[in-house]
Amino acid sequence: MTRASRQIIVVVLAGVAVFAGFSIYADVSELSERLAGFSWWAFGAACGLAMTNYAVRFARWSAYLASRNISVPAAISVLTFLSGFALSITPGKLGELIKSYLLRASHGVAMTRSAPVVVAERVTDLLALLVLALAGVALYGMARSLVITGAVIISAGLFVLAWPPAAHGAINLIARLGPLVRIGAKVRLFYDGLAELVRPRPLAWGTGLGVIAWLAECIGFAVILAAFPGTDVPIELAMLIYAATTMAGALSFLPGGLLVTEATMTLFLVQSSRGVDQPTAVAATILTRLATLWFAVVLGLIALAILRRVAPAAQRALDETSTQAPP
Repeated sequence: MTRASRQIIVVVLAGVAVFAGFSIYADVSELSERLAGFSWWAFGAACGLAMTNYAVRFARWSAYLASRNISVPAAISVLTFLSGFALSITPGKLGELIKSYLLRASHGVAMTRSAPVVVAERVTDLLALLVLALAGVALYGMARSLVITGAVIISAGLFVLAWPPAAHGAINLIARLGPLVRIGAKVRLFYDGLAELVRPRPLAWGTGLGVIAWLAECIGFAVILAAFPGTDVPIELAMLIYAATTMAGALSFLPGGLLVTEATMTLFLVQSSRGVDQPTAVAATILTRLATLWFAVVLGLIALAILRRVAPAAQRALDETSTQAPP
């Protein structure tokens, strides 16, 4: 079993443990009662809206590849993009760098050319979530401290990425460390490629597409909440809660944002005073995470299995991750 496979299994078990803990916290009998009254069509709608998220982000992925002069068949591009979801349940989603390994194995694309695309995706996703969260804070004032803290962290990281002297200084410092001396040149190539993608224009349209993509999942969250009898959570408030808690989970660097996202989402729902009691908040949180994070992981595993069949070289890339890929 590869290291990537073991990582997935461990995080899935952790996810099960988190859901089990939240179920006990909410009282299993009351949680079952809320789920019995839930309109299940809303869960399917949320999954459909999550698919909209993935479609928009794939369009951004394709545009980024084109800007880097990386050309691969459309089917391989789709499968590679979706395969990244299988390892999105890794700290900071670093496992999504598997997409770079897959492109290198199947079409000889150097990782220094494709890895900047993966990182640029994460940067614009965080910025998009921040934009949505700030819009919600302006309307409702909830989660202000969390969103401001996220804004400071994201702004600081973007400053380093967008200001070459600071980035090159950090790279030169890191490259002086014994084991990293030999990869210093590759890191500089990687950064130069990333710097092109975080210039104002590509950053703006990449973030704009990210806003559209993540707004779809915010709407899915609102749809799930509305499917519980007696709840009254406006879509703008749902947008704030979903964007802020997803951003917090990403910045925590925990695999898939586990526990941080679930805990803050449940807390903010209860605090919203919109007919959402504790059992309803836990039920809505579990369903939302199933329709977003875990739905994506399942799609990623399916895409990875297909890619292994249509592009055998992908298996070699996965084997490489056993010893080389980020955890």
